[in-house]
Formats: sequence, structure tokens, C-alpha cells
Amino acid sequence: MFQSEIAKEEINKLEVRQFEGEIRVIEDHDTFRKEIREIRKYEVLGFDTETKPAFRKGVNNKIALIQISNSDVAWLIRVNKIGVPLELRELLEDESLLKIGAGLLDDMKRLRKVTRFEPGGFLDLQKYVEAFQIDSKSLKKMVAIVLGYKISKSQQMSNWEGDVLTEKQQRYAATDAWVCLEIYNTLRNSIHITNHE
Repeated sequence: MFQSEIAKEEINKLEVRQFEGEIRVIEDHDTFRKEIREIRKYEVLGFDTETKPAFRKGVNNKIALIQISNSDVAWLIRVNKIGVPLELRELLEDESLLKIGAGLLDDMKRLRKVTRFEPGGFLDLQKYVEAFQIDSKSLKKMVAIVLGYKISKSQQMSNWEGDVLTEKQQRYAATDAWVCLEIYNTLRNSIHITNHE
């Protein structure tokens, strides 16, 4: 039903899309406490992280941002400013809350350098897409194959520890978490469609 691979040339022909919903940047504890209650209302969420790039060998920066998204709202939690509060750690460990990401092994490794926790309730799209005979594992390719559009990666190497996140950075970060959820939902719906044919 889905292509197993996609060429760069094919991706280039697709329209660019990004998250168009509401973005809430969390950079103080009061805002975090208010927003975490809202986040907790959802059972399935898109998940991603951003780290300031290190341009020197041997330099590893810590995670600066955790992105969590539903279909309409993306929460950008500035871990470099507020750390990992207890309620956030509980969310990362919560088996009952499904968090969809891509390439989660690296995210978990980096997160464990910031806080000690046992990841629970995570689903990695890189493994999940195998059941649909999709061989391409990069987020950009999975988006193109499953959703039929492309996402911009232009902000990937920007400074995620800056005083203020630019509008472009916010959109980029929100989009990465949101498309993980979109891919998951589209794949799940395709199972129902196939079963009803």
C-alpha cells in the first residue's frame, strides 16, 4: 500500500507542509505546571527533542528542547531553562500515555544524560513502519511516503539554546513532533481501511 523507498528527486517534487496549529513555548515552572495538566488529557502524542549542534569533535551538548504535540497544539518545553521537572519525568515513564517518535534510541540516550528515568509508553516509528513494508527510516522520507508531502529541515542545525526561539525554530520543532503523530494515525487508519475492503 505504501512505497518501501523514496528517492530524493521524488521528495523534492512534493509540497512543503508544516504544523499550522497553536505553539506554546514553556520556559518557566509556572507555565509548565499549568500546561502539563493539559498535556496529560491526551492518550497519544507526537514526541521529539532538539539539541544544540556541536561543531567540534568530542563536544556533546545536552538536550535543549522537548516537543510534545497533538493534532492542534504543540508544547515546546525548554529543558535547558527549566530542567526536567518531576511531572515531566513521570510523563516520560508513563506506560499508559503513548508517545510517538522517530529514532527514539538517540533521544532516550541524550535524555538520560539530563535526568534518570525509565522510558515508558514510547513507540518508535522506525520500527513501526516495518510492519507496512516501509524500508526508509529517516523522518523526512517517512513523511513523504506516508503523508505525501515534505517537511523543511532548514532549522535542524540552529542554536536551540538561544535566549529566544525564533518563529522558524518554533514551527520546525512543532512540525517534527506533529508529523510523528500524523504518520502513526495514517498508518493505523490504513489498517482499518484494508480490513474493511
